Amino acid sequence: MFISQAFAQGAPAATGSTDLFGSVGSMLPLILMFVVLYFVMIRPQTKRQKEHKAMIDALAKGDEVVIGGGVLGKVAKMGETYLSVEVANGVEIQVQRSSVLQVLPKGTFK
Repeated sequence: MFISQAFAQGAPAATGSTDLFGSVGSMLPLILMFVVLYFVMIRPQTKRQKEHKAMIDALAKGDEVVIGGGVLGKVAKMGETYLSVEVANGVEIQVQRSSVLQVLPKGTFK
């Protein structure tokens, strides 16, 4: 009494031809989302990574830098993976090269 009867809908007869545009058309929004994702997120991120790597490779002794915690200093010693950054007279800290966020113009840090 409370449950109504469900009637099956008649299926159309098979014609034997497949609709190629229908399958490609259903995939088109998904393909467009990946294209937009690439140009909005992936491509700019790889560009920033290349710029950061070039900046890290170009570091030299005496450069004034900002490291990860916002600390300013001058590069005192350089190694393969670590830098010694002088943050005050006679005070040096050792940091990873990748923690350098920005190279400052000469004369910024005194």
